[in-house]
Amino acid sequence: MMVKTLLSGFGGQGVLMMGHALAHGAMSAGYHVTYLPSYGAEVRGGTANCTIAVSNDEIASPIASEPDHLVVLNTPSLYTFQNRVARGGSLFLNSSIVSVESSRHDCRIYKIPASEIAEKIGNPRTANTIMMGAFLKVTGLVPSDIYLHSMEEVMGSKKKTIVEINRRAFAAGYDYLKESL
Repeated sequence: MMVKTLLSGFGGQGVLMMGHALAHGAMSAGYHVTYLPSYGAEVRGGTANCTIAVSNDEIASPIASEPDHLVVLNTPSLYTFQNRVARGGSLFLNSSIVSVESSRHDCRIYKIPASEIAEKIGNPRTANTIMMGAFLKVTGLVPSDIYLHSMEEVMGSKKKTIVEINRRAFAAGYDYLKESL
């Protein structure tokens, strides 16, 4: 098994944290992993993306010219990366922000209103965690409990309230797609 995922959005949306937590979780689950972050010089507000490769075997290259999955938090990222996804792959769109339709008809497309859900649960900064809940519900790449533990380790478990709100956000994203699968 070799699965490559590209996560993308603006700097400040938590894209790199999502990727770091996914990579950490996959390593904790016993997989070989590469994590390749990329971001603009301005960091917040600029572009940010990262590629995570997960495999049962050693990984020769962290580059994903045709990722299996694309998680998009903003419209510019959809335009930039949608044509790189492998045929039959998956696109996960934050439909609260991405209002345009994908030009891809050979991929599974999941629209998650992550920013709206984040507002409803009381913290707009958790849209990225909601997207990861939906992503892991569909892909099963890393078990939820392992991902949540990894997310807490990556974030440093700064405050009990931050851990709890992110657990609620993850569950909200996971449950959002529960009925549609």
